[in-house]
Order: sequence, then C-alpha cells, then structure tokens
Amino acid sequence: MSEEFDLIVIGGGSGGLACAQRAADHGARVFLAESGRLGGTCVNVGCVPKKIMWNAAALAHANHDAGDYGFDLSPGRLDLPQLVARREAYIARLNGSYEQNLEKRRIEVGRGHARLTGLGQVQVGERTVAGKHIVIATGGQPQIPSLPGAELGLSSDGFFALQSLPVGVAIVGGGYIAAELAGIFSGLGTHVTLVLRHDRLLRQFDAMLGDDLMKIMRDEGTEIVTGANPAALARVAGGSSLRLTLQDRRELGPFDAVIWATGRSANISDLGLEALGIRLDAAGHILVDAYQQTNVPGIHAIGDVTGRAPLTPVAIAAGRRLSDRLFGGQKDRRLDYDNIPTVIFSHPPIGTIGLTEEQARAKFGDQIKVYRSGFVPMYHALTTRKPRVGMKLITAGAEERIVGLHVIGAGADEMLQGFAVAVKMGATKRDFDDTVAIHPSSAEEFVTMR
Repeated sequence: MSEEFDLIVIGGGSGGLACAQRAADHGARVFLAESGRLGGTCVNVGCVPKKIMWNAAALAHANHDAGDYGFDLSPGRLDLPQLVARREAYIARLNGSYEQNLEKRRIEVGRGHARLTGLGQVQVGERTVAGKHIVIATGGQPQIPSLPGAELGLSSDGFFALQSLPVGVAIVGGGYIAAELAGIFSGLGTHVTLVLRHDRLLRQFDAMLGDDLMKIMRDEGTEIVTGANPAALARVAGGSSLRLTLQDRRELGPFDAVIWATGRSANISDLGLEALGIRLDAAGHILVDAYQQTNVPGIHAIGDVTGRAPLTPVAIAAGRRLSDRLFGGQKDRRLDYDNIPTVIFSHPPIGTIGLTEEQARAKFGDQIKVYRSGFVPMYHALTTRKPRVGMKLITAGAEERIVGLHVIGAGADEMLQGFAVAVKMGATKRDFDDTVAIHPSSAEEFVTMR
C-alpha cells in the first residue's frame, strides 16, 4: 500500500525545493525525492561555487590594478586548496540549511533515485509513494562530446574538483559557461585557449556582447580559436598534457587540462517517462504548457529539465507559482517567460534583458531605434588595463518602448536588476530620459544616452 501525499517533487535542486516549500506553506503534505546533495546544480556545482571563483578572479584583477592606484603590493599567490575547502564548507552549510527548512515545514525527504511507476505513483528505493500532483524538477547535466579521448577532458562539474590551477587550459564551447570559466581561469593566471565552433562567443545573445567580450579577452591574453570543430583529444606521448585535434586537422596544445563547455542536457535518465507517454522535445526536454503541465494529467515539470530559460531564479519562480496555483487558490498563477533578466559572470560581467537587436528588427522592422554607448569606466581611468563598458538600448514604436537592454562592463551584474524592473513594467526611452542620473557611475549612461 503506497503512502499518499498531496505533492511529490522529484529533485531537490533550487526549483524543486522552492516548489515543495511553497506547497507546504499552503498546507499541502509534501514528499521530496533527491538522490544527491540538496540544492542541486546551482548550489553544489553551479551558480554558488562559480560566483565564489568569480570573486577570487575579481580580487586577482584588483590586486593587479592596485599598483596603478599607488599601492605597493606584490602579486598575491592563490592557495587554491584553501579556497576550495572554504568554498565547500560554505556549500555544506547551505545543504544543511535546506535540510532544516524542509524539516521545519514537515516535508518528508526520500533519499534515492526516483522513478514514475504509474499514474500518480513514484518509487524511491524500495518505497512507493502516491500523490495527486507530481513535479519533475531533476535539472540538467553537462554534455560530453562523443569523440575519441573525450573522457580525458573535464566537464564544468569537473572544474570544481580541481585542487591546482593548470598552467594552460583549453575551454571548448561558445556559451555562457565557457565565457565564465575562461574569465575565472584567466583572472587567476592560467593561460586560456577558447575553442569556438563559430566566429563569435555568446551567439545566443546580442552581437555587441560577444564581440566586446572577445576583444577584452584577447586584450588580456586569452587565445581564441574560431571555426574549430574538435575531432579527438589525446595525451601527448610520454607526458600528461593533452592535445586537441580539430576536424580540419589543426592541432591545438599541449594543455594541462581541457574543459568541455559544450552544453547541457535534461537529466531524465530512468525516470519512467516513456511508460507514461510523457512527451519530450527534439532535444530531450520535457514539454510543458504555460502552466508547467505535461501532456499527462497531474504530472508537471519545472526548471532546466524543460529547457525553458535554464536559470536558477526561473526554476524557483516557476516552482513557487505552480504551488500557488495548485494549493494556494491562485488559479491563473504562472510564470511569464518574457523579459527574463540574465547575467553572465564573465570578466567583465554581462547583463541582458529583452530582445537582441537582430530579434527586434525581425519583430518590429523599421519601427525600432537603437542607442549605443561605449567608454572606459572611471575605475580604469588610472589603470593599465582598459576594458571598456558597452551599452545598448533597443526601442520599438513611436513611444520608444524599451524592448532590449544590454550591458557589458564592471557593475553590469548589479545594475541590471533595477533596470529589469523598468523594462518589465514597459518603460520607454522618455522614462529613462526623465530619470536623474547618478554621477559618477557607469549606470547613469542608460539614462543619458542620445
């Protein structure tokens, strides 16, 4: 006889935890299944440890810049094992905090791999539980290319297991994970070779952002190889270093490490989706409607497993809204996937919301107007390094409603949140123009552009 719950959540990552806790706050009896550490990718091998490593690289940059401000500082040496130990201790505290929050809300946790065994039924280990509603929140996992020697490289997960910094590293990929890892390694003193299949980094974002970031990276010593399709990875004869062979027979290396940042796939292995007829898209993500509902009644999916805006805050927001709808009496509650702000923690960081210029032209044609600005921020007025800030506003229609806002430069990560509220509310260029600037700051350029 299976035990009955109002809600079963499969996956204890950010989205699953948010969904489970909100449901419990509404009075639902909740069961959460998780086979690994609570917090999922973001807390354990994603956003949180990434930001700590990003901070370390930012401190290294600041140490370098300090001399230009008159400080007599010798270059610092990073004790990576100490940083990793402190980072992991912080993550362990977060894991414990999640455990306590679940206990406080009387959410039962089942440890082990969960599998759908029938409509409304889930097996976790030797135990079977039943629920009127089931939410799949199992997230994603790094993709490793299928080519000879690929196992010699590391995934983004493997990056966080490093106990020493490689002298030289190749990062294969052109998305935000590749951009972030390249900036961290470079900032901490590793020579980086970025291997791109196409001619530009961050091709899914506004072209200004990828172009500007590539220039800054090259200026700061990163080697960028374009038109590069990997064919094989092998160890150099008689050594431990690696050499990457491309399909056009070019050879790159040797490298101390190679990292595959070639995308992520939905974590759906052995969930029992096929037996229930749960539909997937061509890339293997679970298909859901605007209310996170799959094609099977009572089974929902949120977060990266759906392939829709794979960001931690998106999974959290979708999970909370789903529980508000199912158990909080808010029948129309759902996440609006338009105008989701995104930050890429490259060096310097990037912030973006809304349409790219290309998307805006396709949608609005000659009704759009584009405002751009580029400058060296005041921080770098005295430094040897001169990374520039790039900003772009895209407006549409006679009222010049802002449909795209993009920025690369120091502070972009923090300034975007406030501007995202304005864009989400439908702000116009006139609204920006009528806002008094904060001087001296980089952000003021958004309200003074002409």
